[in-house]
Amino acid sequence: MLFINTRPDDRASVLTQALNEVGYQVEALPLLELVAEPFSKALQQLYLALVETQVIVVVSPTAVDIGIRYLQQAGLQLDQLKHIQWVAVGQATAKALAEFKIVSVVPEVETSEGMLELPILKQQKDLTKIAFWRGLGGRQFMMQQLQQQGVEILNFVLYHRQCPTQSFIAFPEIVKKIGLNQPVAVLISSEASWNHWQQLCSQHACAADWIYLVLGARLVQVLERAQRQMGKGFNIIQLENLSASEIIHRMSDWQGHV
Repeated sequence: MLFINTRPDDRASVLTQALNEVGYQVEALPLLELVAEPFSKALQQLYLALVETQVIVVVSPTAVDIGIRYLQQAGLQLDQLKHIQWVAVGQATAKALAEFKIVSVVPEVETSEGMLELPILKQQKDLTKIAFWRGLGGRQFMMQQLQQQGVEILNFVLYHRQCPTQSFIAFPEIVKKIGLNQPVAVLISSEASWNHWQQLCSQHACAADWIYLVLGARLVQVLERAQRQMGKGFNIIQLENLSASEIIHRMSDWQGHV
């Protein structure tokens, strides 16, 4: 079966190798690239407010890299943030933090809903201020939920997402290889990547039998809503995380029931 690996170039190779080893044909089509926002006076003020902040939620390895770089640019040292409790959205982000000797908490389910279930966020009654190191448009749901609980949010928009230019060139070439009603699996890891995928599909129609592997229940709802609006049928498989083992396991389950 053809599998379209939409992870960013720097995170795609491990999954591609694992899929190849179990017999999938893999096409690389990154749907997101992350571009740093410039350091600004607004970010400077947010960094200075970290000395009174209890928790920093970090949403990606990119947020770690840019966040730490801009921390130093703001004139702060990590030693000044020893009181902070760090939350990483997933193991890759936790590993990136660990390179700076930062210990973080990681949710069992690597989604906004999973993070909201962490005791540090759910049970700490004196929690008043949380910082988010994130990309433009990301983690809106989580921030809204915490704001409704009366928590002040420090919103660090460190980068923005865009669809790589190369993917606009590569997609029509991939479409040429796909036969009518051929089953094709596509990894969808975020709402932004889904929006970019739809943009590509609108420019180059393809009559494949799409199987979307989707991270988390809320993103599944986004695709189900799009399915109703478009009046198109496609398969949706929910993922708990983006590990190769999880993806291969879910695909095997789905193929066993088809």
